[in-house]
Amino acid sequence: MTVAAYTLAVVLNLFCLFLGYRFLFQPGPAATGYGVPADPGGDSGAYLTIKGVRDGTFGVVGLALLAFAGARPEAWFMLCVALVPLGDTLIVLRHGGTKAVAFGIHFATAVVVLISAGLLFAV
Repeated sequence: MTVAAYTLAVVLNLFCLFLGYRFLFQPGPAATGYGVPADPGGDSGAYLTIKGVRDGTFGVVGLALLAFAGARPEAWFMLCVALVPLGDTLIVLRHGGTKAVAFGIHFATAVVVLISAGLLFAV
């Protein structure tokens, strides 16, 4: 179980880094993939950059916790971070995104993050 817990945590943190990169360097497609398209050249540009920095920071913090503090602090971090995709689910639904994206991407991500937290607590 330890290998699974650490592997899932690393994968999720690397995925956050990927999302951050995508929102910083490919903001239009990233916003579309998020479920609420936005024009990076318009009023949404700053918000897309903020999302990129936010997601990238979550990935860096998660990897640092795992490397330097261990499984239990990472588990608490994951538990708290699960609020983000839950909030993203509501944002997508509130702003005209599809239920498939809201639940299939964001809510499912929250569930996987919570599973990761549970595995890390069990280590």
